[in-house]
Amino acid sequence: MAALGEALAQPRSLTPPAPARRRPFALAAAGLGALLVALVAGVGFGTVAVAPGDTLAILGQRLFALDVARTWSPATETIVWDLRLPRVLTAMIVGLGLAVAGATFQGLLRNPLADPYVLGTASGAALGAAIAVLIPVRVLVLEFGLLHGLAFLGALAAVLTVYRLSRIGGMAPLTSLLLTGYAVGSLLAAGLAMAMHLSGAALRQIFAYLLGSFDAASWGRLAGAAPLIVLASLLVVGRARSLNGLLLGEETATHLGVDVPRERAILLALGSLITAAAVAVSGLIGFVGLVVPHVVRLLVGPNARLVVPLSALFGASLMAVADLAARLLGEIPVGVVTAVIGAPFFLVLLRRTRTGYEL
Repeated sequence: MAALGEALAQPRSLTPPAPARRRPFALAAAGLGALLVALVAGVGFGTVAVAPGDTLAILGQRLFALDVARTWSPATETIVWDLRLPRVLTAMIVGLGLAVAGATFQGLLRNPLADPYVLGTASGAALGAAIAVLIPVRVLVLEFGLLHGLAFLGALAAVLTVYRLSRIGGMAPLTSLLLTGYAVGSLLAAGLAMAMHLSGAALRQIFAYLLGSFDAASWGRLAGAAPLIVLASLLVVGRARSLNGLLLGEETATHLGVDVPRERAILLALGSLITAAAVAVSGLIGFVGLVVPHVVRLLVGPNARLVVPLSALFGASLMAVADLAARLLGEIPVGVVTAVIGAPFFLVLLRRTRTGYEL
């Protein structure tokens, strides 16, 4: 296992081969096309099917005030605008955020097996949600309940604790950061297990959060989560140069003029904020932050200027498609769908790594 970690952490050139350099524009176009198809399909398909033409007409009329002939009923417009569109957009925002956070942590930690939950974010969010279920108080602010608030705070508190405990001599070495994240995550998982043991009839609500879902998506919750995720993601894109420098190693990054302690702390904070906002609104959804950045990196190389925005596009599309599949399969948790997609990829990745595949 140690050999595997050393092999994965080896710095690589940020210049991809010539064929890969020609791919970004094609991939961006494909990502935008996939995003549009996922949006129309996600809004149109369901228990009550809505024709693609009607879907586009309703969206055009509501979003751009287009003057189109009305061929749909008021009930259809309610389904499209009030029920399905906020759910699809929430799925896209969460997928975008998890993919960007995954790309950030993989580059920051120089570990292609890192995901947005590697520093205990998932355990902190889950424990916060479980505590909220146990508290006999119900608060609702801007459509966010106590569960969402404590999940958000728990995720951020977990990462802050990991960062503080791992600091040695003013900064947090990568090995210390990862090991501290594992230890704190294990401790929080024990707390979650105790909360679940004490939850009684509320256990189902905790499980629903752990498996992830967009059942309760609404315009209000989207308006609360989207600004945090989008703004933090844009800030990560703006720090792509620092992320590239850190990917080459701390010594090389320092020679390139990167303030390693400061940039690492900022990127950790941004990635954690994105993850916390995403899990607060959707629950725990795995593998998106692992799979999407990997696929993009294999196609265009490790340059963060390409990996982060392309990961955002394909992460949004993948999550929208996964949520649509979850709905069509009978409203199963979307985390189950992403696990079915991501687990085989993860196993293939480990197999190729063991056989000398160069990431």
